[in-house]
Amino acid sequence: MDKIQYFENILDLVGSTPLVSLEKIVSAMQGRFFAKVEAFNPGHSAKDRTALHIIKDAEAKGLLTPGGVIVETTSGNTGYSLAMIAAIRGYRCILAVTDKSSQDKIDMLRALGAEVHVCPASVAADDPRSYYEVAKRIHRETPNSIYINQYFNPLNTQAHYLSTGREIWEQTAGQITHLVACSGTGGTISGIARYLKEQNPQVKVIGVDADGSLIKKYFDTGEVDKSELHPYYIEGLGKNLIPGALDTSVIDEFVKVNDRESALAARQISRETGIFCGYTSGAAWVATQKYNQKTPFAPNSIVVVVFPDHGSRYMNKIYSDQWLKEKLNING
Repeated sequence: MDKIQYFENILDLVGSTPLVSLEKIVSAMQGRFFAKVEAFNPGHSAKDRTALHIIKDAEAKGLLTPGGVIVETTSGNTGYSLAMIAAIRGYRCILAVTDKSSQDKIDMLRALGAEVHVCPASVAADDPRSYYEVAKRIHRETPNSIYINQYFNPLNTQAHYLSTGREIWEQTAGQITHLVACSGTGGTISGIARYLKEQNPQVKVIGVDADGSLIKKYFDTGEVDKSELHPYYIEGLGKNLIPGALDTSVIDEFVKVNDRESALAARQISRETGIFCGYTSGAAWVATQKYNQKTPFAPNSIVVVVFPDHGSRYMNKIYSDQWLKEKLNING
């Protein structure tokens, strides 16, 4: 019998990410705070879960066959996960990203063999130049291809309902009182929230939106207000449309954060906890603090903050002193 302990490939390592105490940076807030560190996935982000779940489903249904082509829109992380899976499974991968994606992310996608199309971020979602429309066109023109369509794919939400939500519930022994998670496609927060609310409807779910996005205004009023839109730098947070994967019925509140405070928070987390986190992790921590200012946590609060990805994705952005100074007027 083979006694060597090993995995067939790194996809066997997706999920089962740790909760890590944030006690060192909690400051004056009451309660206990934990980061769900998704950078421990093999592709260094929560998007491994989504990508693998959708690809397995497509394979099972015969929609993706040997030699097939994966097409998707991505801020970078889903693309990396898909490119990683494509490399292992033998598929071709074509990705449309916005020019807001860091060069690090784009280089990583190409290093894994993906074909990358960079599209303007500041155009309307239905503009032919938008990464949504570019991906749709590539899918139409490419035989034997599937379009992942994470923004409107219910499997995106289901992936986190089946894995991340259950993990958080079990890791906190059912004691979680608050979840703080960013909303980009909406799949991560919606899937986790749906699972947690089924276990305990009293769990408070706080969504994080970007200054420059229309998600919070839509959540608060039901109005899609395009006047809310303006360019911003945070990737994978907020949106210029309402994703179908976003289930607002399981979210209690949204908090808006901006580029500057999120960048500073990410750097603080890295320096003070050793968790080398990404831009949206900083955003989530800022939102946690802002929520506490309005509705203070209690001494018995158990707060889980989802840290979606790894800081290595942002070496040319928030971890570059030059970028911080030029783009956000911050002296690193």
